[in-house]
Amino acid sequence: MGKSAGNTDMPPPFRPRRHRAKDEGPPPDGGRRPKIPSRLPETLVVQITGTDTEGDAIARPADWAGNGPPPPIVMAPEPRGRPALAPGERVLARLKPIGRGRYEGRTIRRIDAAPGKVLGVFRPAPAPPLAAARTMRAAPRRLLPAHAGGGRIQPTDRRSRAEWLVPPGQDGGAQEGEIVLAEPLPHDGLGLKPARVIERLGRLGDARSVSLIAIVTNGIPQDFSAEALAQARAARGLALGTREDLRDIPLITIDGEDARDFDDAVYAEPIGTGFRLIVAIADVAHYVAPGSALDRAARERGNSCYFPDRVVPMLPEELSNGWCSLRPAEERGCLFVEMFVGPDGKKTRHRFGRGLMRSAARLTYEQVQRAEDELDHHFLPWTLPPGLLATLYGAFRALLAARVARGTLDLDLPERKVVLDAHGHVLQVAPRPRLDSHRLIEEFMVLANVAAAEELERHRQPCMYRVHAPPSEEKLEALRAFLHGLGISLPPGNQLHPRDLDRVLRSVAGTDEALLVNEVTLRSQSQAAYAPENIGHFGLGLSRYAHFTSPIRRYADLLVHRALIRGLRLGGDGITDTEAGRMAETGEHITATERRAAMAERDAVDRYLAAYMAEKMGAVFAARISGVTRSALFVTVVDNGANGIVPIGTLPDDFWFHDEREQTLTGRRTGLTFRLAQPVEVRLAEANRVTGGLLFHILQGAPDTVRARPAAASPAKAAKRPRAPARRKR
Repeated sequence: MGKSAGNTDMPPPFRPRRHRAKDEGPPPDGGRRPKIPSRLPETLVVQITGTDTEGDAIARPADWAGNGPPPPIVMAPEPRGRPALAPGERVLARLKPIGRGRYEGRTIRRIDAAPGKVLGVFRPAPAPPLAAARTMRAAPRRLLPAHAGGGRIQPTDRRSRAEWLVPPGQDGGAQEGEIVLAEPLPHDGLGLKPARVIERLGRLGDARSVSLIAIVTNGIPQDFSAEALAQARAARGLALGTREDLRDIPLITIDGEDARDFDDAVYAEPIGTGFRLIVAIADVAHYVAPGSALDRAARERGNSCYFPDRVVPMLPEELSNGWCSLRPAEERGCLFVEMFVGPDGKKTRHRFGRGLMRSAARLTYEQVQRAEDELDHHFLPWTLPPGLLATLYGAFRALLAARVARGTLDLDLPERKVVLDAHGHVLQVAPRPRLDSHRLIEEFMVLANVAAAEELERHRQPCMYRVHAPPSEEKLEALRAFLHGLGISLPPGNQLHPRDLDRVLRSVAGTDEALLVNEVTLRSQSQAAYAPENIGHFGLGLSRYAHFTSPIRRYADLLVHRALIRGLRLGGDGITDTEAGRMAETGEHITATERRAAMAERDAVDRYLAAYMAEKMGAVFAARISGVTRSALFVTVVDNGANGIVPIGTLPDDFWFHDEREQTLTGRRTGLTFRLAQPVEVRLAEANRVTGGLLFHILQGAPDTVRARPAAASPAKAAKRPRAPARRKR
């Protein structure tokens, strides 16, 4: 498998196939949800996100769309005899303000039919001493202490700060250090909440455990039904029939080195002063009929999920790596779009069809870039027609010029590539390069996606648009104020165009402020989403845009294929009236699954990094401040992108003032100021393999004795020392 569902639509930073779609270009809310007022209503649907140190549930509004973090909600314990609330559950709660922007919540009704689940590492209770064991055997059972059998579960989610108690006989045979899934049990309201182990998932530290934690935590389906698997196994190749014969056209695939599915192919030839382009996409709609078991599985998943060690595919491998993979020299069904562009890169016309193709070569991004840079084609497959790569790059440069003229937001933010050995251990974490070969494919895919949206509008067919709203007024004002501090101005909000933001990014490129400006600009953007109502795509500067190019890993693309098939009368397997009638619901669902996948992928990378960093306790790293709050700084290590926290209690003794607008933390006595994106030196103090959390001590302002302190000098104790009242924001 090779490509990501991708959660962002800004073209850069580009994520090669294994982690990001090549036609993706920022991410989905689109300003579509109504904003929750600053004061929460008396009753509200909330989602449990973790637990406090006493084991009581912490929640947030289920559909929070306000600016900044949501106000914290501490849930009152459930009535005696009911299971405790667990992370992931949603409840209708009655809220009561308890001061300082906090609320207490009491459950009115649980919304989810199934109880929440607890994922964590099992620790058995220690066996009691022999004398105590004899006493316990003689005592009434109700007086036996909790540690007589059973154990504890340490949650893998760092937002859950309390362990769960596993009563005797409820451990399911779990062993020390195993990752387990548990469900809450009825409790008496006092002490740690009890839970029963319902599934053992493997041992912490095993090669597969890191991604598995992210998958289970985020509720990503892993198994296909027997019916869906049978349908996938029954798939066969296609005959030409009424399809257009493309087998003599030397279409090629260009993917990452580790890709296993090749669902798009490209071709270009010069036509006068312009170009003729063909983008061919695997005909997934032929194999996945509306309403079938395969279709239900694909819709439930919404997209494939990509991790450093595995892929959780949207469809079984018999299709994703088989009949829907455009393997070289093998005949495959496809939907294609033929496009004509002028020397200025603007599309003059296009045509869609259903065809049968045979890939001429499978190339990698690195191969293609080397051939372009070194003008050496001897290492390329002999099946590659002479001059094809030169023509592809010529068309790419024309399309790139059109993009620049159109004006798009081109963010430059580093991304991480986690390299594992055969045992699943991290060998290195390196920046992910962005080559012109990546951008070449991206430009071809964006043009095909635009053509698909235009074609569906022309035939008045339902379309699942990829929409991206402009930044909200509040976020723009915050961005405008931040840039003003750097001497940079923006046009008024109602006149803002993505080229204005891109102009800002270009003006700071290569300076010390570049990373800071890119990060703040990204945070100002709304998220992209899927919806049947078109509001355009702000980041790409496009009035209409739909995803057409990856139906094997994105359900939205499969719907677009079906709509094209019906609109162009290319077969009987087009979109149905039932599907068309629930497009809005489907759009909300697949937007949510995309965000779920992005969270899981990010969580897995963070956990791999925590395991990698755990071997470097006490080491000093160059880092940048990636977040500033009144109680902590967040830092990102420059070399590998590892993220961690610097509690305010570990900073030099001072009165610390937090400026939310300027994103700074300033000491009144020392004069030290920490600001977003500032370079700093940090020492790794803790690395939690269970939660994936990293804790650093910042060295700026620290005495030389601290800077030179060996790694063994009790970092946990330093991190947990009491915080002086003077450290609080005044």
